[in-house]
Amino acid sequence: MRRRPRGLAHGVVDALGSRIREGALAAGDKLPTEAAIMEEFGVSRTVVREAISRLQAAGLVETRHGVGTFVVGLGDPGTFRIAPEQLATLQDVIAVLELRIAVETESAALAAVRRTPENLVTLRQALAAFTAAVEEGRDAVGPDVQFHLEIARATQNPHFTDLMSTLGGMMIPRARLEPAGPVTPERQAYLRRVNAEHESIVDAIARQDPEAARAAMRTHLANSRERRRRAAEKSVA
Repeated sequence: MRRRPRGLAHGVVDALGSRIREGALAAGDKLPTEAAIMEEFGVSRTVVREAISRLQAAGLVETRHGVGTFVVGLGDPGTFRIAPEQLATLQDVIAVLELRIAVETESAALAAVRRTPENLVTLRQALAAFTAAVEEGRDAVGPDVQFHLEIARATQNPHFTDLMSTLGGMMIPRARLEPAGPVTPERQAYLRRVNAEHESIVDAIARQDPEAARAAMRTHLANSRERRRRAAEKSVA
């Protein structure tokens, strides 16, 4: 007797959900393509789409049309979560940036005090991945998410990591508001400025200077917030 698509989809959901919760697929990571999932699990495209739909409903992934499906958080029921529909406008994105300023400035300070040599290695690897993506003309959303997650991990406080993992790719404003496609020279110039801000944060954490780390993170996120505010003002002008 052939298994029903919904039963097959449940197996795919369980497998992918376990990888996300165990960290094999981290927040910001792109899921394999539909074709790759079909081949791995021996299922049809209909089954894969049903599974993706369930993962979306559980708050584990988010699909960006024309780009792919990305891990956005752990999806645990009852935990804090910002749903995609809560990030529909510039004002919504600015609100999340305000939350991040409050949380991540202290996260950076704690990371500077508590980071281990291993934390510093992974943080520098995330920075290098972001730099490479920018110079190759890619938008670097995944490496950007990973960079901020590594700072949260360096606090040695799992609550910071859980919160940032829950935000996932939604923490990066351009992932929500800017069209997919080739990176323009203007956007690449902006991403290079972001990269320089990231370098300042890493330098402060490496020196174990909490005040400098706090200030560098605040500057970084405040710059992003002000860029969004200017865009919001232009849209109503």
